[in-house]
Amino acid sequence: MQQEKIDAIKSEIAATDAQNADELEAYRMKYISKKSVVGELFAEMRNIPNEEKKAYGQLINEVKVLAEEKFQELIDKVNNSQKQSKSQDIDLTLPPTNVGVGGIHPLTATRQRIIEIFERIGFNLSEGPEIEDDWHNFTALNFPENHPAREMQDTFFIEKNPDIALRTHTSSVQVRVMENQKPPIRTLSPGRVYRNEAISARAHCIFHQVEGLYVDENVGFADLKNTLYHFAKEMFGKETKVRFRPSYFPFTEPSAEIDISCQLCGGSGCNVCKGTGWVEIGGSGMVDPNVLENCGIDSKKYTGFAFGMGIERIAMLKYQIKDLRLFTENDVRFLKQFRPML
Repeated sequence: MQQEKIDAIKSEIAATDAQNADELEAYRMKYISKKSVVGELFAEMRNIPNEEKKAYGQLINEVKVLAEEKFQELIDKVNNSQKQSKSQDIDLTLPPTNVGVGGIHPLTATRQRIIEIFERIGFNLSEGPEIEDDWHNFTALNFPENHPAREMQDTFFIEKNPDIALRTHTSSVQVRVMENQKPPIRTLSPGRVYRNEAISARAHCIFHQVEGLYVDENVGFADLKNTLYHFAKEMFGKETKVRFRPSYFPFTEPSAEIDISCQLCGGSGCNVCKGTGWVEIGGSGMVDPNVLENCGIDSKKYTGFAFGMGIERIAMLKYQIKDLRLFTENDVRFLKQFRPML
C-alpha cells in the first residue's frame, strides 16, 4: 500500500511543470514544505513496524531528493524564460539613453591639488580619527586645562571626564605622528574638522583643513616662508604675493597669519578683501618647544614649523565662490559648474 502511494507521488512530481513564480510556489508548498505530501510520508514513519522502517526510510528519502531536484529544475526553467522575455523587450534600433557624467566636487579638487603641490616637495600624507581625546586635541598642543586659549575653539564634546570631542583641527594628527615617528618628519594632514559655530556665508560647523608639519635639525622660519611662498604661487599663480602678519597660536612660537594678494581685484582693493588688497588663507609658525617635548622629541636638538589652512577658504579664493554653504547644499546647478575638472 505504501509502495503504491510513493510511486504515485513520484509520478506526480515527474509530470509537474511550472511557467512562472506562482506555479513554482505552488509546487514548493505541495512537495517541499513541512506540510507537503513528502512531509506527510515522513510523519507516517511512526506507524511503520520497526523491521520495515529502514526500507521505508530509503523510499521516502528518494522521493525527497526527487522533489528537490525537480524544484531546482523548474527554477532554472522559469529564470531562463524570464531572461529571454526581457531580452526580447529590448529594441536594439533605439538610440542609447544619455547617461550624465558627474564631476569632481570643488573641495575634492582643491584637496587633491594641495596634496599634489606638497607631495612634490617631500611631504607625505597622514590621517587620524575625527573623534579625539583631550590630550591629542588640546593638552599636547600647549592648551593647558582651563586655559583661556581653549576658548578660541568652540567644541562639540561627546563625553566628559575624560573629555572626548569631535576634533577641532587636524593638528591632533600631527601629535600622533610625532608620538610615533622620529625626526625628520615632513607630513601633511588633510581632513574634516568640527567647531560649534553659527552657519553663514563665511562659517560652518563642519569644514575641512589641511595642516603641514616639518620637524628636523636646524629648521628655521625662512624654511616656513619659502615653503608657503612656493605653495601660494603654485596654487594661485606666479603673480601672487604673500605676506606674514604676527599672530598668536598656543602651539607655535613665533606665529604668523598667512595672507595672499586678493585674487578678485589683483590687490587693488574690493569688497572681498575689504579694500586692503589682501585675504587671509591660514596660520603658521615655529612649533612650540613644549609641543615637541610633549610628543617625546628633544626640543634642544630639533626644531620645526607648522601651518594650517581651510580647504574651503582656498577653494573659495581659487574659484571665486562667495558663499561657504554652497559646498554642502548639494545644489546640482552649483556642482555642474565644476564638470570640466574631470
